[in-house]
Amino acid sequence: MNPAARHAQAVDCARRVKLMAFDVDGVLTDGSLIYSDEGIELKAFNTLDGLGLKLLQQAGISVAIITGRRAPCVELRAQDLAIPYLFQGVHDKLEVMRTLLDEVGLGLSEAGYMGDDLVDLPVMTACAFSATPSDGQAIVRQHARLTTTRGGGRGAVREACEFILAAQDKLAAAWAPFLPKDRQ
Repeated sequence: MNPAARHAQAVDCARRVKLMAFDVDGVLTDGSLIYSDEGIELKAFNTLDGLGLKLLQQAGISVAIITGRRAPCVELRAQDLAIPYLFQGVHDKLEVMRTLLDEVGLGLSEAGYMGDDLVDLPVMTACAFSATPSDGQAIVRQHARLTTTRGGGRGAVREACEFILAAQDKLAAAWAPFLPKDRQ
C-alpha cells in the first residue's frame, strides 16, 4: 500500500477511537529497565507524552495502560495522569482489552492500542487503530496503522494522541486553551 493510502486508512481508523490503550516499556518509556542497588525498578516517562494522554482524556477519549511488566512507578504515573484503567503483569493483552471494552460498553472497532514488540501484535491487529513508535520492532511497524516519527519514551505517545485528535477534528480545540487568543 502506498504511503498516502496507508495514511488515509490510519486517519479513518483513528476517527473511531473512543478508548486508546498503551504499552509501557518501549512506548511510554524508551524501553530501558533501570534497577537501583536495592532492586527497585525505575523508568523515565516523557512529559510530552503525559500531556498528550491528558489531551485525549479531555477530548472524551478513554485512556488505558496494559503492560506485561509490573512496577510501582507505573502505578504512580497512571495516578499522576488520572488514568483510570491500569493493567500490569498482563500475559494476554487482547483478553484484557476485550474485558475492558465489555466493561465500558465498547467494541474493538472503537479501540486503539500502541505497542512496540511481538507481544503487542495480537491486541494491535484486533483493534481498529494501532500505533507504534519509530523504534518499534520492524514486524510491528509493518502491522501498525501509524508509525510515529518519534521513538518510545521520546514523544511517540504524544504524536499518536495528536494524530487521533486531528483525525477526530478535536486537535484545535485541545490546543486552544494554551494558545494566545489572537492566534486561535
